[in-house]
Amino acid sequence: MTLSVWMDEILSAQFYKSAIHRINNYQFTIMKLNKTKQSIILEDVEILEAGAEGMSIARVDGMVVFVPFVVPGDVVDVKIIKKKKNYAEGRVVAVKKYSDKRAELQCPHFGTCGGCKWQNMVYDEQLVAKQKQVKDNLERLGNVDTTYMRPICGSDNQFYYRNKLEYTFSTRRWRTDAELAAGVEDTGALGFHIPSLFDKVLSIEHCALQAEPSNAIRLAVRDYAREHELSFYDIRNHTGFLRNLVIRNSTVEEWMVVVVVAERREDLLFPLLDFIHEKFPQITSLQYIINEKFNDSYTDLDVNVYFGKDHMVERMEGYDGGKTLQFKINPKSFYQTNSLQAQKLYSFVAEFAELQGDETVYDLYTGTGTIALFLAGLCKKVVGIEYVEEAIADAKINAVFNGYANTEFYAGDMAKVLTDDFVKAHGTPDVVITDPPRAGMHEHVIDQLLAMQPRKIVYVSCNPATQARDLQLLSAKYEVHRIQPVDMFPHTQHVENVAELILKK
Repeated sequence: MTLSVWMDEILSAQFYKSAIHRINNYQFTIMKLNKTKQSIILEDVEILEAGAEGMSIARVDGMVVFVPFVVPGDVVDVKIIKKKKNYAEGRVVAVKKYSDKRAELQCPHFGTCGGCKWQNMVYDEQLVAKQKQVKDNLERLGNVDTTYMRPICGSDNQFYYRNKLEYTFSTRRWRTDAELAAGVEDTGALGFHIPSLFDKVLSIEHCALQAEPSNAIRLAVRDYAREHELSFYDIRNHTGFLRNLVIRNSTVEEWMVVVVVAERREDLLFPLLDFIHEKFPQITSLQYIINEKFNDSYTDLDVNVYFGKDHMVERMEGYDGGKTLQFKINPKSFYQTNSLQAQKLYSFVAEFAELQGDETVYDLYTGTGTIALFLAGLCKKVVGIEYVEEAIADAKINAVFNGYANTEFYAGDMAKVLTDDFVKAHGTPDVVITDPPRAGMHEHVIDQLLAMQPRKIVYVSCNPATQARDLQLLSAKYEVHRIQPVDMFPHTQHVENVAELILKK
């Protein structure tokens, strides 16, 4: 019997306003049936803990219920919106009791934007949840002994910590229920995409993730565009002029702004760029991109300098009082978006590597070579490998920029580059640093690591689940020792983790 048929029978019987029924072999307490005669509402549900993907977790008669935008200790009424075999998803329709773990909101868009799903939770509780997330994944998925797991390293700055934000212009503005009720018109939006809706953009009035003048720049550009009737991009029909606005900054107070437009119209674009330059003299790099494609990716497009430099400079303190590094960052460069926390993350990598000065180090998935250069002064040689050719070009530039001649960088598919012949040509590594994407390492890469047998592997991950899987595969020859979670992104569910692997004797 389907859920809809079962509901119809209940309603037609004109009784059981409150009863216990079995659905797919699980018990739900049905406290109330709303007027739509379709929805189940569970009353007085206590939120127990923070869970995956920014959701929080409740349990009702043995069934796990995931609920967004609530914190442990809240007592709420939940409307079930999705039912699966082993769990359900719901949304809050009423709050009966607020938890003492709630925090004061800093963002007017919380609950709609979707970017900071834990912003209503006190920061210490966020760290508890992330520590547990790493521990559970390593133990359950990787069978890892977490005896030597350290307390998570929190971020000194919980707000205004990002050094890059990318906004989208759209003719299809997302309007909240309150805005629809008030008759707010769709005047176009400059902001962030609504989760799971590629064509809807939330107009951002204030974002608490990047320091000023980030918000001031965005609002000034939006107001100028409306005043001068510059059209926003329609992603469905591929019409309109303004597409994206990228704002980057560094700890040395350099600012980069990149305007992305859909067609070459200097008569429209250059007055806008003049306006930005005159209003915000602190901008050290003002650039633009012409994107005539049907997607927003611009890594394959030319970047044009309108004012200032073609890059900005970021600075990072060396490990344990070592040489201060400087990085040239261009519009296409990858750099950790939390600059201050990145220095802590790399310091843990260096600590776990325990370099003595005579080692050959491989830095897999090196990106723009930030970790490789952070370690270059501590060892004999660093060999970095990365799939993205533009990133390798940046790494080579930054190696020269920092005066390191003991670095080598190669571009290509990791599983195809890291071969026996490559190792013969560049030397067997004593230590390997690996920082793969969320999907983790390819099985061929893991096989090669097991074949090379470096004395130590330091595994940096932004996804503890895939890290746990890879650690399980590496356990044939390696034991996990120190484990260090690092919070790079406060108010989100994301967490970085550093694991030290020692070759078994």
